[in-house]
Amino acid sequence: MDANPDLKFYRERWKAVEEIERQELRASTVRTNWRQLNSILRRSIRIGLVRGDNDGEMEIFNRWAELRRKYESA
Repeated sequence: MDANPDLKFYRERWKAVEEIERQELRASTVRTNWRQLNSILRRSIRIGLVRGDNDGEMEIFNRWAELRRKYESA
C-alpha cells in the first residue's frame, strides 16, 4: 500500500503535464519558434540584459575538472 497516495497522484499529474508540453513542442512550427526567440531577444534588449564576451565558462570548466581530479584520486 502506498504511504502517500496524494504524492503519487501529484507525480502522475505532473507526468501528464510534461507529456502534453512535449507534444506541444513537437507540434510547434519553425515560425512560432522564431517568433518566441525574437520576443525573448527584444525583451532582453529592452530591459538592458547583455551577455559579455567573458562569461567565465572556462573558469567553471577548470573548477569542475579540478573537482573531478580530486574525486578520482581519493
